[in-house]
Amino acid sequence: MTTGVLASQQIRRMIEDGTLGATPAIDAAQIQPASLDLRLGTTATRVRASFLAGQGNCVADRLAEFKMHEVDLTPGTVLEKGCVYVVPLMEHLHLPEGVQAVCNAKSSTGRLDLLTRVITDDGVEFDRIEPGYDGPLYAEICPRSFSVLVRPGMRLNQIRFRAGQAILDDDALLALHEKETLVSGTAHIDQGLGFSVDLKPTDTDLVGYRAKPHTGVIDMDLIGAYDPAEFWEEIRTTQGRIILDPGAFYILVSREAVHIPPACAAEMAPYLAMVGEFRVHYAGFFDPGFGNVAAGGTGSRGVLEVRCHEAPFVLEHGQTVGRLVYEQMSEVPDQLYGAGIASNYQGQGLKLSKHFKAI
Repeated sequence: MTTGVLASQQIRRMIEDGTLGATPAIDAAQIQPASLDLRLGTTATRVRASFLAGQGNCVADRLAEFKMHEVDLTPGTVLEKGCVYVVPLMEHLHLPEGVQAVCNAKSSTGRLDLLTRVITDDGVEFDRIEPGYDGPLYAEICPRSFSVLVRPGMRLNQIRFRAGQAILDDDALLALHEKETLVSGTAHIDQGLGFSVDLKPTDTDLVGYRAKPHTGVIDMDLIGAYDPAEFWEEIRTTQGRIILDPGAFYILVSREAVHIPPACAAEMAPYLAMVGEFRVHYAGFFDPGFGNVAAGGTGSRGVLEVRCHEAPFVLEHGQTVGRLVYEQMSEVPDQLYGAGIASNYQGQGLKLSKHFKAI
């Protein structure tokens, strides 16, 4: 197998040869250009605290230690804000020794401030699965800003597979930028492609949204159903800066428009902690074709899911807040983001999750 992130057609082959299994069987709609969507199972266990299984332990055994109660998701169940749940996923893995996996929340999940991470038997890290892993997958779910209604089969997480070392170093990334123009404006390359926050949009003083503290439940199946004003406070400024409140959750947007060439994938990584006391993202996979002209894009902004930590923090226009780590694909995918598949965020600017009415 060629080094790189495995593409959609390779994921299909993994399903065919039993490397990827599921009950019920995996649906073709779960397959993305460089990842597979994972589905919630039928039950959720409310636990006292987040946990990792740890070497030599099974998640099922640890659940018995921390279980508070179990709920059936079949009729549709509310996962309450501030609580931690563990849900068995329908998919399971039989990874070969040469392939590792990494998971992340889907874009719509992260934009709801829904912290969800994958855990495994013997796991010592969230969202990281060692080569050769043979066993079940679980989603840990903690709604942070909004209570959510979920059902079996909902897809909150996605999984990406890698063969060997796929990350492009700075020299390779610079060469790719010179060939493909990965970002509008100046490319700041240092362990990835840096991007900054836009707090001076050209035609409006609306720069972002802050989650309201006391809202109703969001049904994760409903698209374009909710009035943003009931859940979000608009953040406006003409000064090119805002002050982040500790504990608050914000949706902002990058100043740069980026694009991901068909032979690459990317992952959003947080910037160095020394630049500020805030977390930059929850969902961070960028598929091949994101913002790409060949896939119907003209460059797309990166939506920033921001949570401030201990102290109020002044965030200023153009401040570097994260970086895109580019990886080579093992093969060019036979489907690209935005080209013939359901891609909600192609060509995006400042945009809430798909559950809200367009503004």
